[in-house]
Amino acid sequence: MSTLPPCPQCNSEFTYEDGGQYVCPECAHEWSAQAAAATADEGKRVYRDSAGNELQDGDTVSVIKDLKLKGSGGVVKMGTKVKNIRLVDSDHDIDCKIDGFGAMSLKTEFVKKV
Repeated sequence: MSTLPPCPQCNSEFTYEDGGQYVCPECAHEWSAQAAAATADEGKRVYRDSAGNELQDGDTVSVIKDLKLKGSGGVVKMGTKVKNIRLVDSDHDIDCKIDGFGAMSLKTEFVKKV
């Protein structure tokens, strides 16, 4: 028995094939088999900064607004450059080390690629 892809809208695993289309019985979403194959090939998440530029591991970014730190009471100032970022699949997309603050996680919406 072959496994069918989950619904791209509601992630339901109860999809079925109807002709050349996949159908989700829970949300009634329909999509083509070719579209499902194309999205399965992509699979890799694309990370983008606040300006829409694609980010990759090792890039240098700049913080676009003052960020208050929880627990320590410090502030990462706007314009702070962060070198050699590492992209992770988490609620905060970037793991990095900032001089004077140490290791921390940032969201891509608060940085701009340099």
